[in-house]
Amino acid sequence: MMPLPSSDASSDNATPVYLLPGWLDSDPDHWQSRWERQLGHVRIEQSDWEWPRRGDWMARLDEVLVADPRLEQTPAVLVAHSLGCQLVAAWAAHSQHTGRVRAALLVAPPDTEREDMPPQLHNWRPIRRLRLPFPAIAVVSSDDPFCAQERASQMAADWGARLVLAGPRGHLNTASGLDDWPEGQALLATLCSEAR
Repeated sequence: MMPLPSSDASSDNATPVYLLPGWLDSDPDHWQSRWERQLGHVRIEQSDWEWPRRGDWMARLDEVLVADPRLEQTPAVLVAHSLGCQLVAAWAAHSQHTGRVRAALLVAPPDTEREDMPPQLHNWRPIRRLRLPFPAIAVVSSDDPFCAQERASQMAADWGARLVLAGPRGHLNTASGLDDWPEGQALLATLCSEAR
């Protein structure tokens, strides 16, 4: 387990970074939206944010990564929040193009197997738990309303991701008051520098 950094480091500008929002997309004040505006990272748009189909989201991620010629020389880093984390796990378990990704930052993975998950997310069961074929860091909150810390920690272990405990920060979203989330930017910079 690694500590949550306090550095203001930013990611390497040469590394393509793709943002994978969760269910209902990331609102304008979400740290992912701020990174998109301020740092030029690219959000992968899904055709249906309200009723997300796992297969459709996986196909879209594959489509975007295959279409980016930069990734033949410099693989991307994926920055996922919430359901985006489950997308990374499911995609990596099935895609033939995982070589186009060098690492992933997985923030607040939800427990889609919980009984109280809304029906829109039922097709995200079972959770894919295969070890990821690239380095990953999973950031987990101790009071995430969508996943118990123990469950999130086990997912991180199954995926082979280094675990970062963020403390009681809710779902690590806009309501958590992260603003630009410099600690997350430092984790992203760590991934970009280590996974070369």
